[in-house]
Amino acid sequence: MSQVQKKENAGALATNLFEADANAGSQNMAQEDLALPFLKVLGQLSPEVNKRDGKHVEGAEPGMILNTVTNEIFDGDKGIDVLPVYYKRQLVEWQDRGESKGAPVAIHEASSDIMSKTTRDKSYKDRLSNGNYIENTANHFVILLSKSPTTALISMKATQLKVSRKWNSMMMGLKMQGKNGLFTPPTYSHIYKLKTVQMSNDKGTWFGWDVSTVGPVQDKGVYEIAKNFAASVSKGEVQAKPETEESPKARKINL
Repeated sequence: MSQVQKKENAGALATNLFEADANAGSQNMAQEDLALPFLKVLGQLSPEVNKRDGKHVEGAEPGMILNTVTNEIFDGDKGIDVLPVYYKRQLVEWQDRGESKGAPVAIHEASSDIMSKTTRDKSYKDRLSNGNYIENTANHFVILLSKSPTTALISMKATQLKVSRKWNSMMMGLKMQGKNGLFTPPTYSHIYKLKTVQMSNDKGTWFGWDVSTVGPVQDKGVYEIAKNFAASVSKGEVQAKPETEESPKARKINL
């Protein structure tokens, strides 16, 4: 038997053993014990692109997409394929950098009347009387279709809220013919391509999201993964936990 054949047999044996013991060792791991990756667009001021920063990621450049748990980076021009499984908008309350450790002060539901208690300041932030500000944040829970299906979260705010609304309209606009007529399929029935594009206004230039439809999901196993993840989020087993604030300069460009 050749050495190549021996390696192939060894690999098959290992796979069989792993499958026989599937999930062993993880019995006590609940969703709250796992880190949900963020998929975020890197900008000029992101610490991941700064070679002198402790958060630097090798090969990271502005316009790329980062998985915050694995530090895997994706080419923004080529984009990533995702299945959107659940959408939730939140009103996140922050203190200015330097006044806190960077974690949110509070997370308010979209139905809250907190925005009626704010005033827009010169920097276009919605301020409460206590000095904190509110960020309207659109959370898209997704399955990233990369080397293997991965659960993740994409948060859009400020300039990217327009992109979020467009994406939601694309999902709601999909119609399929069923035995009882037209119906709106689940959001995780179709794959979307997310690329990054350069955007600008009178305040500056930055990279943001661009969304387009790829087509219906073909793999039943992937569909089931997406469906189960959607159920977990819906039950509150998975929470959107905003990333900690960065430096004031980095926060000028909100994605």
